[in-house]
Amino acid sequence: MKTLDKMLAEQMKDEQFRKEYEAIQPELDVIRAIVDARTSQNLTQKELAERTGINQADISKLENGTRNPSVNLLKRLADGLGMALKIEFVPKQPAK
Repeated sequence: MKTLDKMLAEQMKDEQFRKEYEAIQPELDVIRAIVDARTSQNLTQKELAERTGINQADISKLENGTRNPSVNLLKRLADGLGMALKIEFVPKQPAK
C-alpha cells in the first residue's frame, strides 16, 4: 500500500499536476494553519466558534476549503485562539 507522500511524489513528476498543486499551495497552507492551531489547543470547531463568534459551519467550510477567509476573519480566528496573525511573503522556490 502506498503512503500519501509516495503517491504525491509520483504525481509531482507530472508537470501539469505539479503546476496545479503549487497553484493551490497557499490555500492549503491557510487550511493547515487553521486546523493545526485549533487542534493544538484541543478545541472543537464548535468551541472555536463560541470563542470567535464565527458560525461553526463557516469554520468547517474554511477547514475543508470551500470558503476563502478574509484577513479580518483570519484575525478573528487568531484572536479566538489567543494567537497573533502573521502573513509574510517569501521568495519563490526555483522550479524543479
